[in-house]
Amino acid sequence: MNIRVLGCSGAIAAGYKTTAFLLDDDVLIDAGTGVGDLPLDALAAIDHILLSHSHLDHVLGIPLLADAVLRLRAAAGRPPIQVHALPETLAALQLHIFNGAIWPDFTRLPSREAPVLSLHPFQIGDRLNLNGRVIEVLSAAHTVPAVGFAVDGGAITGHAHWVFTGDTGPNPALWQRLAQLKLSHLVIETAFSDDEAELAHVSRHLCPTELGRELSQLAGSVDVRITHIKPGEVEAVMAGVQALTSPHRISALVAGQEMAL
Repeated sequence: MNIRVLGCSGAIAAGYKTTAFLLDDDVLIDAGTGVGDLPLDALAAIDHILLSHSHLDHVLGIPLLADAVLRLRAAAGRPPIQVHALPETLAALQLHIFNGAIWPDFTRLPSREAPVLSLHPFQIGDRLNLNGRVIEVLSAAHTVPAVGFAVDGGAITGHAHWVFTGDTGPNPALWQRLAQLKLSHLVIETAFSDDEAELAHVSRHLCPTELGRELSQLAGSVDVRITHIKPGEVEAVMAGVQALTSPHRISALVAGQEMAL
C-alpha cells in the first residue's frame, strides 16, 4: 500500500493545497484542493472517499471531482463513488453543498438509479474493508463532528498502521486507542504557532506546546509528520515543534510526499 500526499496545508496560496491523501489509486482520504492536481484518468479511478469532517478545506474537491468524472464513469458503467463519513458530515454535504444552489445534487445525477456519488455513514470505532484494505475510524476533538483514520498495513507489515488524526485539539481517547496499535507513521495537525495558542484552543486545533503534550502520551519512537500548517506559518510552527523534547522523529509533511506501508 502507498499513500501519496496531494495536499497538507491549512489554507490556500501559491504552492499550498488543502488536505487530501491518495491511498493506492482508488481511495481518497479527505478531498481538499490537492485533489485538483490529479489528471482526469486518475480522478476517474477513485472509488472511495473517506471524510474526516465537513469543513470546506477537506470536502471542496468532492463536487468538482463528481462533475469531472461523471461522463467517464457513466460511459464505463462504473458504480457510484462511495463517500464515507459520519452521519453529521454527510448531512452537511447534502444540506450545504449538494442542494441545487451551491452545487447540483450528484447523489442523484446523472440519474437517481445510477448516480456518480453515493453516501455511506460510519461511526467511530468502525473498521471499513475497502477492497481488502482495512481502515479504522478514530475519534477526533474538533468544532464539528470529526474523526481520524488508521490504515492497517496488513500482515506483511505486522499490522503497522498509518494514522491521520484529522483536525483535532487535545484528545485523550485518541491516545488510548493508539496505545493498542502498532504505528508506522503518525500524521498529526499543528495548525498554529504558540503565538496563536488561544486561537488554536478556540478552534480546537493544536499548537506546538499542545502537540508536545499530546505526543507525550505516545510510547516508543514514531515517525511523526506535521500537517495543516497555515501558509506563511510553516517556519514559526516548525520552530516551535523542533524545540520540543520528544523521542519521536518529527518533520513537516509536504505535498507530493509518499509513505509506503
